[in-house]
Amino acid sequence: MRKINKKLISLALVAAMTGVIAGCGKSDQTSDNSSSMYTMKDGGQASAGASASTQAAANGEIPAGMYLSELTGEPISDELKNQRPVAVMVDNEKTALLHYGTDESDIVYEMMNSTLNKRITRLMCIIKDWGKIEQLGSIRSTRPTNIILAAEYDAVLCHDGGPFYNNDWFKKPWSVHFSGTFSRVSNGKSREFTEYVVKGDLDKNFQRSGVSTEYNEYRVDDGKHFNFAPYGQTVDVKGAEGAVEAKDIKLPFYHNGSELKYNEQTGTYDYYEYGSIHKDAEDGKPLTFKNLFIQDCDFTQLDPNGYLIYNCISQKMMNGWYVTNGYARPMVWNKKDDQTLTKYYDAKSGEEIQVNAGKSYVTLIPSDTWSEVEIQ
Repeated sequence: MRKINKKLISLALVAAMTGVIAGCGKSDQTSDNSSSMYTMKDGGQASAGASASTQAAANGEIPAGMYLSELTGEPISDELKNQRPVAVMVDNEKTALLHYGTDESDIVYEMMNSTLNKRITRLMCIIKDWGKIEQLGSIRSTRPTNIILAAEYDAVLCHDGGPFYNNDWFKKPWSVHFSGTFSRVSNGKSREFTEYVVKGDLDKNFQRSGVSTEYNEYRVDDGKHFNFAPYGQTVDVKGAEGAVEAKDIKLPFYHNGSELKYNEQTGTYDYYEYGSIHKDAEDGKPLTFKNLFIQDCDFTQLDPNGYLIYNCISQKMMNGWYVTNGYARPMVWNKKDDQTLTKYYDAKSGEEIQVNAGKSYVTLIPSDTWSEVEIQ
């Protein structure tokens, strides 16, 4: 297997972009409105027809009473069609492990949370059917880039506080969030690692706040964030120009050691960090994805506390990789403003790339370490 440091020389459109993310610093503020203590619970391939019959998928027929999720391209209940997702900020420090409920996510974002502490990352879990959540977290503060990206899904951002850099973004009419209004779980850890979304928390938040559980006027392009292949069909990127074998992807997040390994049996990519496979504390299932979107994105540091700006908004194109089924193809991506969706394109033709149905992992790699992305 050959090892490739990905510079993407063939992709010429590289630019600085405008958006915001900050890191964990002493000025981080939390909102301690969390509810009563709880006791800590012990604790196939992601195909387009995962919740439907094999025959229906083969025929391209969507099962009765279902529609294709805008987040995964897979069939889910029609009753969820107008329900907006939530975007939950999950602490990714080693002390926060094992995570609860992350494998329930439809999409997981991983981004640098601070320039300090070896560029520690934080997760943002996008979940459409949030009523199924039993326990998710632990929950931590948000950063402005999360506010911007959660809005692409018209999702309600769930977190506990954050730096003052968030304030201007929270004033945007499309920004909706719940902060520090979740449950404390007795797990033997320091207080900052004890807040979780548990069953009923989201219902209470929506009821008390008056925030609608349904999509509103700020939903963009009917939520068509990804260009999914027709139901029952598979995208093969092996023959795409510049495609390479991708059985093991190592990302330059030095603190977490984030890595994704292709699982031949499931046809998905298992997430690893701190040298071990990520397994959920609730059910022991690995955090695994059909699609990986690896995006080159510049940033600007805001202050000595590690806070920074991910420049995720620009008229120009940025480099990236789309990874699925054991292969990676080069692509370019862009997000034109704070009310447009991130889109992924073929670098040569300019056409939007087609992707497989299933769960997705999205990461923004700082441009100064982009050449350190390893795909082998």
